[in-house]
Order: sequence, then C-alpha cells, then structure tokens
Amino acid sequence: MLEGKDVLVVEDDPIFRNMIVGFLKSQGCQVREAEDGLEGLRALRDAIPDILLCDLSMPVMTGMEFVEEIAAQYPMLPVIVISGTGDMGDVATALRHGVKDFLIKPLENIMVLKSAMLSVLKSQDSSVAEQDFSNTWFNVADDGGAVDEELEWHIKELQDNPKAARELLMGLMPETQSRQGDWQLNYCVLQPADVQPVLLDYTWLMDGRLAFYLVDSAVGKNSTATTLLIRAFFNDYLRTRMAEESDLNHLVSLIEKGMYQSGYASPIRGVFGMFDACDRSLQVLSTGLGAQLQTSDSTQSVPVQAWLGDHASKNSVSKMYLPESGGRLSLSEIGSASFSVTIKRCGL
Repeated sequence: MLEGKDVLVVEDDPIFRNMIVGFLKSQGCQVREAEDGLEGLRALRDAIPDILLCDLSMPVMTGMEFVEEIAAQYPMLPVIVISGTGDMGDVATALRHGVKDFLIKPLENIMVLKSAMLSVLKSQDSSVAEQDFSNTWFNVADDGGAVDEELEWHIKELQDNPKAARELLMGLMPETQSRQGDWQLNYCVLQPADVQPVLLDYTWLMDGRLAFYLVDSAVGKNSTATTLLIRAFFNDYLRTRMAEESDLNHLVSLIEKGMYQSGYASPIRGVFGMFDACDRSLQVLSTGLGAQLQTSDSTQSVPVQAWLGDHASKNSVSKMYLPESGGRLSLSEIGSASFSVTIKRCGL
C-alpha cells in the first residue's frame, strides 16, 4: 500500500495540487509540495522521495524540462506525469525520459492515481531497474500478466485515435545514426503519413553486439498496443538476459508468451536481428517480414516465416556474415513503405 511512502508533488495549479495532496495524505503518505520545476529541484536536493508526481504545463521551468533534468540527475527516481494534455507526442517524449506512467487531467477516478502509483512502486520493489514505460502502461511482467482494468483507457485511446497512435510510435523512433567502436548503424525509412509506421528499436550491448527489431504496426486490431508490448519485453530481455544469451528464438518465445497472456495483443509482422562486431556475423529471424541483405559481395534473402504471435519462436534463424565494409538489410513486401538498416565499419 501507499502508507508511509514519501511523495513529492510538483504542480502549479493550487486547487488540483491540494486535491492530490489531500488524497495522498488520506492514504498515509508523507507529502511534500512544489509549485514549479525549480522548487521541485530544490526539494529533491533536500531529500529523494519514493515517487514523484508532476505536471507538464508549469511556469519558470516546463514540466518536460523538469522531467529531462530528473532523468539526468536522478535516473532511478520513479516519475508519474499528470497532465492536461493527452498529446501522444508528449507521451513519447516523456517515455524517452523514463517516465513510468502518464495520466490525463481531470482524474475522473482518483483511484486511477493510486493504482498507477502502486504499479510503479511494485516495479521498483522488484528491482526492475530502468523499467520501460510500456511495462507500467500495460502491466507487463515476466509472466505476461494481464492488463489492469484501470489502465484499459490507454489501449482504447490508441484504438480510437489512429493519428495519436502514429504520433506516439513515430516519437519512439531512435536516432537515425548510432555508433559503437568502429561500427555504425543508420537507417532510412520512407512511409506514407496516413498509415501506421514500421517501428525500429535497437541497442548496442557492452560486448560489441547490436540487437534490433522492426515491427509493422499497420496490421492487426491492437497493433499499436502490441508494438508497445513488444518494445517493453525486448528492452527487459536486453537488461536481464542478453548479456548471457544470444538466442533470438528464446527472445521471441518470451515475447510471444507475454502476448498470449496479455489478453489484448494480436499477431503482428516483424523481424529480429543480432549483429556481432567480433566476427561480423548477422543473425536474422523473420516473424512475418522478409528481408534482403546486400553487401559488396552478394545479396542474400531472409524468407518470410510465421508472424509474431503465431508460434514464431519455432522459425529458423538465418546466419550471415558481413564483409569489412558492412551491409544493408532491407525489408521486402511492406506495401508502399520502404525501410533499410545499414551496418558498416566507420571510415570504409
């Protein structure tokens, strides 16, 4: 429960702030208040709370600037944003800054706030460091727990507003160019503005490997929510298992387990990959999307296999090798969209 938890509330609207503070105190919380971001930073220097609640629209320092500063100075502090805007661009930006949940004013049911706080604090207590925002939104756990009733509005919003859903996914796209050591990744995407996008996510691992995936969010009843679920499990796997494992089939099996048990995920097309800079090997697993690897030496195809959510963990992995100059992996057969990922050695 919330009893005894130290909460910092950063909110410039005194009426709304008093309502939140009064409710938290009735739940046994120890509450401190700040009316803008600068006061919030001063309060944090005095003591770090168990959880922080803040608005996005504030004077002196905007809520997004405040959240960005928190991410830099106090990365382990869980933050819940309570905002008067449901703009998905703001949601995506907040996600990238590590915000754990995003609630919309006015709170028609104050118990939604309690549910969100309990979910976030439970995640912290279970030592899931830097847990993805998507995990909290959709109550993701290793056992693929079902979505909380209080958070179903997130999924409904994404279903009812395709434009907002597209804004959210586009806001989650990573930097178009990234480098680790001698190797560089960059991607190129051309896709219509009126369809749901192909989403890319990637991470450089400390041992020189590059893990990535692409998902076509344009197909499926709950494709946006499913895409966010995949993103959450992918990042959780990288944090907790990928250091010891490099099995794409195992990764896909865990994602599918979560999809089956979520109660809302639908089959979706994608492709997963793992590049090892040490031996220049590239493993690619099709989960409904085909691909071609083009290098200076040859062109190799990755055939289309079962969709993610249709027992794709049983699909076969294609293993290829890149020459010194690298190569380009391009998706095939995704309608009018075009997507390619280039992995190359810098300076060549």
